[in-house]
Amino acid sequence: MKLSEFDQFADEYYAQHKTNIAITGENPEYFAEYKIAELRRLANNPTIEPAKIIDFGSGIGNSIPSFRKYFAGAEVTCADVSPRSLELSRSRFPGSERFLLIEASTIPAPDRSYDVAFSACVFHHIAHEEHVGWLKELRRVTRNGGLLAIFEHNPLNPLTVRAVNTCPFDVNARLIRARELSFRLREAGWRDVSIHYHLFFPRLLAPLRILEPWLRGFPLGAQYSVVAHNI
Repeated sequence: MKLSEFDQFADEYYAQHKTNIAITGENPEYFAEYKIAELRRLANNPTIEPAKIIDFGSGIGNSIPSFRKYFAGAEVTCADVSPRSLELSRSRFPGSERFLLIEASTIPAPDRSYDVAFSACVFHHIAHEEHVGWLKELRRVTRNGGLLAIFEHNPLNPLTVRAVNTCPFDVNARLIRARELSFRLREAGWRDVSIHYHLFFPRLLAPLRILEPWLRGFPLGAQYSVVAHNI
């Protein structure tokens, strides 16, 4: 799927996403909060000081409430290629967030603008040959010492693959393995790259979620994160 095509899915995105993940027993808010809570853990470092955060590919703003909860006081910028998605974000969650429309192949922000760059399930919608370019662009707008956290669907998890294959707005998506994405991060100049796996248990097995911190190295989680620093 071309990034600009998200405009046509923006109004139905939440309902379609909710239907698509029904098998997990959770709603979109659960997964959005999970990622931001994990980002908070990763950014719990005095050298990062996440005062300014960019959400690259922010969509219809599902992460905004969790940013407000876990990064109270931080300036959050929602950046997306879809004008309609940004419009819906503003109307769903009125507040102090900033909004950037991404056009062409650049993020309209000065160099080293952000302490933390975040992206959730966006890169499988971007042509793989463009990944390094966008990772370089994210590095450009992230300050020295800043953090990048990318969450993606794990193609090694069969339930994830099924969900992507049956999702209308994932029709042209191409999943990427964590190790391959980590290689591209390094090619783009990011350093201290690490991989973590997440979301092993559906709601039916929620009591087992207490084990997830010990499973971050096990490559069968429904999603993964690749984390790096701009050194």
